Amino acid sequence: QVQVVESGGGLVQAGGSLRLSCAATGEISIINLMEWYRQGPENQRELVATSTSRGLTNYADFVQGRFTLFRDNGGTTSYLQMNTLKPADTAVYFCRWKVWTATTGSVDYWGQGTQVTVSS
Repeated sequence: QVQVVESGGGLVQAGGSLRLSCAATGEISIINLMEWYRQGPENQRELVATSTSRGLTNYADFVQGRFTLFRDNGGTTSYLQMNTLKPADTAVYFCRWKVWTATTGSVDYWGQGTQVTVSS
């Protein structure tokens, strides 16, 4: 079993910064994929950033150059550094780990979500 805990959301003024964290613990054999998503009050959940097993990181156009995804702790903790925040970035942010183990195969584990609110 894998546990995922997110933290770091909050209220910030436009132009400010926040750092989100997402830690995966438990029975982790291989991390195939790590992603950050967000869901605004009237929007569908959308992909923000991806970290692949090959060490590649990709970003959605709407955060390119402002957000940075990096990983630590042997790759099992992910951070989303968000700079130059805009009111349009207001959303609940979720992290997702695609983890493979010998007993379960490939399984998706989601964080509980953390609210980010950017005031104008």
